Amino acid sequence: MKEGDRIPDFSLKDGSGRVYTPKDFRGYWLVLFFYIQDNTSG
Repeated sequence: MKEGDRIPDFSLKDGSGRVYTPKDFRGYWLVLFFYIQDNTSG
């Protein structure tokens, strides 16, 4: 993905079990952050 690309369809569950999809954020700014080095030696 590059900055400005549209996000693909996905679903994510929060700690209480609620599932979120991109449709839940229509009309709002959404920032996705990928922390790729979590639990790695890098």
